[in-house]
Amino acid sequence: MYRWEITRAALAQRVFAIVRSKTYDEASATADTLLSAGITTLEISLTTPFALEAVTTLTRELGEDAVIGAGTVLDAMSARMAVDAGARFLVSPSLDPEVIRTAHRYGVPVFPGVSTPAEIVRALELGADALKLFPASAYDPSWLTEVRAALPQAPLLPTGGVTVDSAPEWIAAGAVAVGMGAALSEGDRDTVAKRAAELLARLAEATPGGAAGDEESVLYGG
Repeated sequence: MYRWEITRAALAQRVFAIVRSKTYDEASATADTLLSAGITTLEISLTTPFALEAVTTLTRELGEDAVIGAGTVLDAMSARMAVDAGARFLVSPSLDPEVIRTAHRYGVPVFPGVSTPAEIVRALELGADALKLFPASAYDPSWLTEVRAALPQAPLLPTGGVTVDSAPEWIAAGAVAVGMGAALSEGDRDTVAKRAAELLARLAEATPGGAAGDEESVLYGG
């Protein structure tokens, strides 16, 4: 698949789940719960012990049924290791040109972290496939609306502090998708399944407004 095809698949549900755990077993259990709940895109944070092994296992077992990526990728070495492990996309809390260059060399999309208009523009210049607005808790959806009025070409992914209630508001403000961690995965399987079903339904119904264009045209050139 081309980078744009992977990006589209990864963000198709307008949400990607972040798995960040204290142990490999805990991460595997969380991933299984999320996948069973119907979430199809998972970011395995490299802060999790044996995260790359988890990426490899999930990618091998799930094939095209899910899109598994690596998160908290901070440098070129980590990027190459994640790509070799089978990560389909990379996410970073920061903007490092070498992470983008390394992943793109092997056809893997990157969603680097940005927090200012200057960083957004710089990330676009570097060819980032989508932009992780981090931490989203420092902003509100109206900020994103204002930024996208000036930068409608910026595909933003609010992450960090996003909840089931606020996620549709971010989409309505012009976000192409949101990243969610414990706010999505916390609880037993039934709780997560119910929460995920509610979230996916609300995200599917959310209508972007305010900024020029919609999220599909920004991401895929439509």
